[in-house]
Amino acid sequence: MQTPTTRRTAFRRAAASLAVATGLMAPPALAQDFDLQKLTPEQREAFRAEVREYLLDNPEVIMEAVNALETKQAEQQAMADVDLVENNAGALFDDGYSWVGGNPDGDVTIVEFSDYRCGYCRKAFPEVEQLVESDGNIRIIIKEFPILGQDSVTSSRFALATMLVAGPDAYKQMHDALISLKQEPSQPVLSKLATTLGLDADEILAKMSDPEVDRRIKETHELAQRMQISGTPTFVFGDQMLRGYVPIDGMRQILRQVREES
Repeated sequence: MQTPTTRRTAFRRAAASLAVATGLMAPPALAQDFDLQKLTPEQREAFRAEVREYLLDNPEVIMEAVNALETKQAEQQAMADVDLVENNAGALFDDGYSWVGGNPDGDVTIVEFSDYRCGYCRKAFPEVEQLVESDGNIRIIIKEFPILGQDSVTSSRFALATMLVAGPDAYKQMHDALISLKQEPSQPVLSKLATTLGLDADEILAKMSDPEVDRRIKETHELAQRMQISGTPTFVFGDQMLRGYVPIDGMRQILRQVREES
């Protein structure tokens, strides 16, 4: 997405190029931010006229500059993300408590930071399931990352309590049910959900206030903060980060890239 700062930076670069072309600036000055205040009044007036005429004749130049800048920024972000993954590998891939599924010996690990009340997490859910099942060589980890209000926190607490009470298989059943739940996660709704899955609802509800549930949510939030994750869904594919929803074909393409580079 283009921001005002991005557009201003792109314009300065395009403007600097114009200044060189019109003889108002020497090429070495391109290395510095272009500053109209350094021009004489006569140069500034001539430059403004030249810029207006040039942009009227070539309006695509601004978008070309913006696109080039955004591409460069995306490349820089991807490189920074690789470092973030490497520096937090232990907490990402082997924290000792997050649910792990798929192929435990898979050649690529996918980590998903998810919120049960997130519309795009719900949209991604069946596609991630299909991706893992159809590939057969993916290890997947789910990180409980409730950031969208009290209902998100309640849902995550109930899921984590299910893990503590009944184990990872029950957790996955509960996760799948909560990500599809259309009702508010009130106590009666959660109790009915647990009972439907054959679980002890009262024990799970009581476990929601366990300090271990607090610890797990807190540590995931701290990990997300270190990795500059502020939204859901966020995925880690091997050493690459995917911030936001991407359809299954896009995820498959990223998987191919990760495998080719490994």
